[in-house]
Amino acid sequence: LLLSIFTCRLAISEIVTPPPPTIQAKSYILMDAANKQILLQHNADLPLPPASLTKIMTSYIAAYEIEQGNFSDEDMVPISVKAWKKPGSKMFVREGTKVSLQQLLKGIIIQSGNDASIAVAEYISGSESAFADLMNQHAKNLGMNNTNFLNSTGWPAEEHLSTAKDLAILTQALISKFPEHYKIYAEKSFSFNNITQDNRNKLLFRDDTVDGVKTGYTEVAGYCLVASSVKDGMRLISVVMGTSGPQARATESQKLLSYGHRFFKTLTTHTPNRTIHQSKIWMGEKNTLDLGVRDSIIVTIPRNQLDQVDTKLILPTEIRAPLSKGEEVGKLIVTLSDQPIVETALITLAPAEQAGFFKRIWHAILLFFDGLI
Repeated sequence: LLLSIFTCRLAISEIVTPPPPTIQAKSYILMDAANKQILLQHNADLPLPPASLTKIMTSYIAAYEIEQGNFSDEDMVPISVKAWKKPGSKMFVREGTKVSLQQLLKGIIIQSGNDASIAVAEYISGSESAFADLMNQHAKNLGMNNTNFLNSTGWPAEEHLSTAKDLAILTQALISKFPEHYKIYAEKSFSFNNITQDNRNKLLFRDDTVDGVKTGYTEVAGYCLVASSVKDGMRLISVVMGTSGPQARATESQKLLSYGHRFFKTLTTHTPNRTIHQSKIWMGEKNTLDLGVRDSIIVTIPRNQLDQVDTKLILPTEIRAPLSKGEEVGKLIVTLSDQPIVETALITLAPAEQAGFFKRIWHAILLFFDGLI
C-alpha cells in the first residue's frame, strides 16, 4: 500500500486547557451531540437508579409513535385509576377524564408528572408493564447496553437502572430524531387543571444556551439532571447522577457544559460528495478517479490542539476500472497529534467505466514493465 498524507492547519489563539472540573456526583458524562464523542466521564457505565430521567424514554417513544402515524398529538387519552392515584410528582389529571396526548407530554416533560407518564404508557401499549418492554426494546436498538426499565416513571424498583452514558445516548437520539418534540423541553412552565408548575431544570432560567433536558430525584437515586446547551453551533449533552441537591445538580451540570464550550471545538473535517483526493486509475476511460467519503466526518478537539489535526489516506498501489459509484478503494484516517481518532472508507464519487481494448492493452504493458502485474 502507498500512504498519502495531507494536513489541515487551522489558525488558533493560544489557549491552555486546564484540568477538568471536579464534579460532585456518583457518575457523570459530557458528550458532543454532533458525533457522540465523550469529552469527560466518570463512572459513566455504572448502572444507577435514573429516577425521572426515565421519562426521557417515555417521551421518546411517544414522539416515535406519533412520527410513525400510530398516534396523534390531538388524541384524547383516558386517565385510569392507576395513573390518577400514582404518588410523587403530578400533572394533576383526574380519573375518568380524557386529556390530549400533547398536554400529557407537556405534563411528563415540564411537570415530571408520574400520572401523565402512566396514562401515556397505558395508551400506547395497553399497560405500563407492556410499555416497559417497549422501552427496553428501544433502549437495545439505541445501544443503551446497561439499561433496564421496569416502569414509565422512574419509580424506584430494584432492577430499574440506567447509566450516564446510556442516558446521553438516548438524549442525543431524541434531539436529532425529533427536534420539534424536543422543543417542549425548553418550556419553563406549564398550566393544567388551573395549576401552574415551573420546569425543575434550573439551568433553563440561568443560561440562555440551555434548552433542556430533564431532572430526576428519588431518595435512592439522589438528584439527577440531563442538560443540553448550544453555543456557537456546538451542542453538548451533560448527565449528572447522584448529586446532593437540586442546586448541586444544576451547578455540577453547568460546570461540565461551561468547560466543554470553553475548551473544545467541533470540526467538520470532510463532507460527502466532495473530492478529497484524485487517484490514478488504470484500464479506465478516464485516467483519474475522484475519491471522497460517504458521511460527514465530525470531530471534537481541544481548542489548543486544532493545528495538530491531520488526515492520512491509505490507498492501494494501483486501482483498476471498472468501478461503480460508492465502491470502497481505501481508507481515510483523521489523527490528532499523530494518534488516529476517526477511520472511515474512501469511496468512488462516480463510476469508472472500463477503457476500450487498445487502451487496456497499453495499460497492461505499462503495468507489466512497472512490475505491477
